[in-house]
Amino acid sequence: MGTGEITSSRALRSRIARGESLKGLRLQDIDLRDAMPDLLTMSDLTGLVVLGGVVPDALIAHLRAAGALVFPPDPSLPVNPYRSRLYEPRELYAGLAAHGYVGTPDRRAYDWLLDPATTRDAYATVMRAIHDDSIGDALDERLDGHHVVGVMGGHDELRSSPAYADAAGLGRTLAEAGCLVLTGGGPGAMEAASLGGCATDAAGLRAALVELASVPSYRPDIGRWARTGLAVRDRYTDAEHRARVIGVPTWYYGHEPPHVFCAGIAKFFSNALREDTLLARCDAGVVVLPGAAGTVQEIFQAVTRMYYAASLASLPPLVLVGERQWTRDVPVWDLLTALAADRPMASAVHLVDSTEAAADVILGA
Repeated sequence: MGTGEITSSRALRSRIARGESLKGLRLQDIDLRDAMPDLLTMSDLTGLVVLGGVVPDALIAHLRAAGALVFPPDPSLPVNPYRSRLYEPRELYAGLAAHGYVGTPDRRAYDWLLDPATTRDAYATVMRAIHDDSIGDALDERLDGHHVVGVMGGHDELRSSPAYADAAGLGRTLAEAGCLVLTGGGPGAMEAASLGGCATDAAGLRAALVELASVPSYRPDIGRWARTGLAVRDRYTDAEHRARVIGVPTWYYGHEPPHVFCAGIAKFFSNALREDTLLARCDAGVVVLPGAAGTVQEIFQAVTRMYYAASLASLPPLVLVGERQWTRDVPVWDLLTALAADRPMASAVHLVDSTEAAADVILGA
């Protein structure tokens, strides 16, 4: 009896048609109504685990009697913990036009996380953990086979600023070179790099920057900020280019809404898991734009991995952008280089003063 995941009705039907056993498999987030007649003929489904999806009551009873373990969906939850794919921006912002940001699934999930009634609720804790594991799995499948470059930076960078435009240019350069751009999924520098990564052309990017500047920040009106982003997404990006960008935000920072310039959003409840997931997937390097506490945390989380690496061969470059920022305003560079001394990571950490130089380091690595 083996194990494996099936995440689509088509894959399940194919397996059944080939006469292969379902024992030990995991059926994740599948509508089982089409397969129900075949499943009802199976008397031994020992080890089969059904995770959410659409499962009629009569089928649930049969599956359990045949030895399967069934985790039915819970429509009272603001998220589907068993989902097998990343979120799409409009999925998280559903209902925005009619009800404002407070009525969106994204905000409802944040409210659920903050609800005191769920703080020590074992069921809520388990559902969030299953959700985050499912999202991590979906992210791995989406990134498989790609050269992934992470772009980190502050969430407060205004859409109207030169630094925002520079970050957008960086994202475009990396994506045009064949990299998949992975960001923290929030506003500011993260949004800018993602916008650049999925803009259809240079002229469209310039026009997008002008339109976005009319709503420079998500404060004080997240709804207006998101609506402007969605309109720009429709005008100046397409599915092919959006596929070059993925966002990885967290509901832990629920006051930072997810940006919309990407093909998929891997949103986590656990920020610790999200941070580790984000940095661990950046196999082609990480660029760090100016930021504050959250960005500093990401720097040293990346550095910890690099510090204990056995050889330079396993180290993608870490590039900090902004000499004044990282040597005077937030002086982490001296500490970073002190840690790097006499270790393989010494030649993998870089301090540059422009996004163009950062792209050169990444693409030349």
